[in-house]
Amino acid sequence: MDAWKIQDFSEEQNMEERATLEEPDSQAESSNEVTKGFAPHRDWLLLATIAVVFVADQLTKFAIKGTLRLGESWPAEGLFRFTHGANTGTAFGLLPNQTLFLIFASIIAIGFLVYFYRAYALPSPILRLAIGLQLGGAFGNLFDRVAFGAVTDFIDVGWWPIFNIADSSICVGMTTLIVVILLFDRKPAKESQPNAATPATDAAQEKASH
Repeated sequence: MDAWKIQDFSEEQNMEERATLEEPDSQAESSNEVTKGFAPHRDWLLLATIAVVFVADQLTKFAIKGTLRLGESWPAEGLFRFTHGANTGTAFGLLPNQTLFLIFASIIAIGFLVYFYRAYALPSPILRLAIGLQLGGAFGNLFDRVAFGAVTDFIDVGWWPIFNIADSSICVGMTTLIVVILLFDRKPAKESQPNAATPATDAAQEKASH
């Protein structure tokens, strides 16, 4: 009888150990489901943000090109003006006359954002919004570089370099992403889990000693 009881305890211990080993697999499956649920082509928040930023950027650039001559400002003086500018560099006029290089850099940046989105399966709406702002702005300026060889800028504020909606969207999205990750993305420490097999093991050893 004692041998049978010891065998029963051993079987229970094995079953508990198997259940413990299967937990990571179930967690991995759950993580995969989350990743699939947030695929870029199914994420309405991401797609809507990209579309709104891109359309707003292109419409405002089209309006400026149809209203102001290159270099012209409205009003002529003041702290805040609309000035029609053509930028062959990056945001805020950096790296001028590097159109081809910036086209490839933009494509790489877009690829990195998509990879970051898919790798981390972002469930947070504010993080998805931040990535959507950056992608929308990147697509807007990339379209200008490919289609016209330069990016149209028009927002002129004081001494600050002239910029556009795409530039603003990229900066806001990047800032939001950094702030949320650094200040709010705090993963709780893993709580120690009691070993469920210990009581069974102790009982089996006690029976064996008798």
